[in-house]
Amino acid sequence: MSRSRLIVLLPVLVAASCTASQPGTSTPSADAGFDVLITGGRIVDGTGAPWFEGDIGIVGDRITALGHLDGQPAAMRIDADGAYVAPGFIDMLGQSEFNVLVDGRAASKITQGVTTEITGEGSSIAPLDDRLAAEAKAQFDAFKVSLDFRTLGEYFARLADRSHPAINIGTFVGAGGVRGYVIGDSQREATPDELERMKTLVRQAMEQGALGLSTSLQYVPDRFASTDEIVALAQVAANATASTSRTSARSRTASSSRSTRPSASPNARTSRPRSGTSRPPTAPTGAACRRCSPTSPRRARARARRDREHVSPRPGVEQAGRLPLPLWVREGGTDAMLEAAEGPGAARRIKRDMEDPNPADWENQWYGSGGAGGVLLSSVLDPALRKWEGKTLEEIRREMGVDPRDAVMDLVVADHTASRRSSSRSCGKTTCGRRWPATRWSRSAPTPAPGPRTGRCRVKSHPRAWGSFTKDPRHLRPRRASPSTRGGGAPLHVAPAARVGIDDRGLLRPGFKTDITIFDLAAVRDRSTYTDPNHYSEGIRHVLVNGRGPW
Repeated sequence: MSRSRLIVLLPVLVAASCTASQPGTSTPSADAGFDVLITGGRIVDGTGAPWFEGDIGIVGDRITALGHLDGQPAAMRIDADGAYVAPGFIDMLGQSEFNVLVDGRAASKITQGVTTEITGEGSSIAPLDDRLAAEAKAQFDAFKVSLDFRTLGEYFARLADRSHPAINIGTFVGAGGVRGYVIGDSQREATPDELERMKTLVRQAMEQGALGLSTSLQYVPDRFASTDEIVALAQVAANATASTSRTSARSRTASSSRSTRPSASPNARTSRPRSGTSRPPTAPTGAACRRCSPTSPRRARARARRDREHVSPRPGVEQAGRLPLPLWVREGGTDAMLEAAEGPGAARRIKRDMEDPNPADWENQWYGSGGAGGVLLSSVLDPALRKWEGKTLEEIRREMGVDPRDAVMDLVVADHTASRRSSSRSCGKTTCGRRWPATRWSRSAPTPAPGPRTGRCRVKSHPRAWGSFTKDPRHLRPRRASPSTRGGGAPLHVAPAARVGIDDRGLLRPGFKTDITIFDLAAVRDRSTYTDPNHYSEGIRHVLVNGRGPW
């Protein structure tokens, strides 16, 4: 892959300030044959073959030798001491495109063994026009980041020249962002002229390094796009299409069909970065789980088209996003949302719609979370509202002395950037999603930017941001090749790389880029919880990115 498709420059990683661990040691040597020599490891090469004991020689940013190399000279030696040495983990839905501008260390990712993030779900960080830039200004100003780019090309240049993220960053161009650029958040079809403008933006983004097109069909404005519109944009991208299902309580199966139809376009492949939908935590899961059984017709169809579609479930049973309001309130952008929320009779209608268990045109995440007790306010920009961070809407409404639905409206009016975590129960996001024949792992959470650079260690970020790849160590256990894994290898390595067209990562073999994670399987542990999330994972001994490190 050319450098324009994946930003790979990185700085020396400074120890982060919350609760990072510093495992492992490395030893420099005077007589250099290799720049780095990893010795005494159990090598998992990513092909699905059994691990083998051996060493890895590295020159520059490339692997140059595998085998028994212990006697060879090297500028730096890393003793793996029996730990597993594997290709660096690839996060297929990372959402850190803004966070690496704030803090390029990406420490919560590095401490999980992640070396590459694919971002840009639905709405990518660029392209932007002046209107979209104005809407994003509050977030940039809060973290003292200059919004000095408008295109993906300018964003990549900013990363390379100034931010120097510690991990590789690749991004899709978001169909929702393109729609917002041309149409805004209006619920209507694109005119022929508008569709041509959107296609031009997608074409330009692809030329500037986008990996493909993405949609997030359960969110505004993506959900307002017709299937024909998405297909037209996917044909322009002509590479890979990442699509999140369009969901509502009444039409979950149809939403999956709509999300996969773009794969009918030539050369397009469909990625479903999220699977499942929001339901009350007490709802039964048996019917949904039967869809994922080995004899399920849906699973058989997925197996038949696994070359074209894959699923990236998110670990954990909490969702994250903006505070849950009905679709008609969110339509039209921020100003229209605030006007709608304060309009005559709006409060009564909003509260009624939030209690509707079966809405036709939107996913009721308020009802799906079980109401106020299942929704936690995770982050606000307004300092006056910080006292509510980390509290549920039930706790907030008791202190405010109002109906919890009124509390939601008050918070949105006071700070339209307010975000939440909410409980849900969907087997598709956890156990069930892992059974699919083409499952690839993702976090669906940005890397937090803690420490003195931002003063935000106390923010109740989603625990997925800190421990998705270490939550279940069974996913890190090396395994033999099988038909369901298309040649084997853990789903964190070569399959995600190939899925988005990265052809020089995901395997440990001479000539490949040196993205390597060394971990002690017995010690791997996720220390982040929903009530106390800000803790780095344990058990990842060393991480090298493009031959740099070890971190």
